[in-house]
Amino acid sequence: MLPKDLTKDIKTRLQSIKGQMDGLIRMLDEGKDPEKILIQFKAAKSGLDKAHYLLLDETFRKSLAIKISETSSACPGNCGNEEQIEMLRQQFPAIGADDLTEKMKEISRLKNHLDRFNQLDQNNS
Repeated sequence: MLPKDLTKDIKTRLQSIKGQMDGLIRMLDEGKDPEKILIQFKAAKSGLDKAHYLLLDETFRKSLAIKISETSSACPGNCGNEEQIEMLRQQFPAIGADDLTEKMKEISRLKNHLDRFNQLDQNNS
């Protein structure tokens, strides 16, 4: 579930973009200068990119940080994935928006593996 303030911010941005799109359609209908139309396209794209980034940052970047922390804590030091976990931890600040979902899948696979590893370890104790 997204925080209400984030949802409100994204919806406000999307309403603004909707207005820009309506303006673009009007400009096209009225045969306005292509250069002015291009400027409006760029403004709408920029607004959409910002809304997209806010969503990605909230839902994936923060979740990824939490998962990396949990996975690091779950590794007892001999889990066989120490290097991969450390690599993800070091890469985290530089992970781009396009790579967030793939890194989330990767860390989730590691966390699931470690949960099974730790469960087996507890059962054998």
